[in-house]
Amino acid sequence: MAAEVLRLRGVGVRFDRSMLLRDVDWTVHSDESWVIIGPNGAGKTTLLQVAATLLRPTHGTVEVLGQPLHRADIDDLRTRIGLSSAAVADRVPPQEKVIDLVLTASYGILGRDVEDYDSDDVTRAVELLDALGCAHLIRRRFVSLSEGERKRVQIARSLMADPELLLLDEPAAGLDLSGREELLQRISGLLRDPRSPMMVLVTHHVEEVPDGFTHAMLMRKGAVLAAGPLAEVFTERNLSRCFGVPLQVERRAARWSARLVSLP
Repeated sequence: MAAEVLRLRGVGVRFDRSMLLRDVDWTVHSDESWVIIGPNGAGKTTLLQVAATLLRPTHGTVEVLGQPLHRADIDDLRTRIGLSSAAVADRVPPQEKVIDLVLTASYGILGRDVEDYDSDDVTRAVELLDALGCAHLIRRRFVSLSEGERKRVQIARSLMADPELLLLDEPAAGLDLSGREELLQRISGLLRDPRSPMMVLVTHHVEEVPDGFTHAMLMRKGAVLAAGPLAEVFTERNLSRCFGVPLQVERRAARWSARLVSLP
């Protein structure tokens, strides 16, 4: 039987007078891969921060990798979670080289200083970069990369500590068509690899859902509208409710698309 990776019950997050999350119930198993989708302000990134142990809920209970959040060793738990997000990328020192950015994930830090890394660490970092199509970038500064290259390097970094849970926050945001499609193919490759961790991906767009994801959650105004097997959740009715406009939804060659229905 597949193990529980995440278990949220009645989770809410309040900030000042605003409820960013409302009564979220969510259970994730190790043999699943999840997409969280919804419009701006839906609470997707907030939910991912809770799953990453970066944000404690003001209501409800959370278990991550079998550990109740309120009594877990958070520093230890975070070593078991990989996170790729714009918030991490924005904190990278301007002189940091790609190889060092990936290596420092072994210590959970940003910015290489005087740490020692053995040859196994270096080999793993290079192999991860190669798997994401970035091995040729190892001596480049991170800030000099294209947006697509940065996204793929960030995913390599998030895998460096061999996590059990991988969280991807809008990995295709800001990419052009070719960059997006290359990245989505790389993520699909990770999904097919039995050594890869359980994966959760946040996006605004059904077009950015790579082939291979099994489950989906739709969110709107901090609440869950639908959750379950992807094909059951990605219906025209559900997605139209989620985004507040009538949508026509299609699936072709294992990829999804949605467009606005012509209005009278």
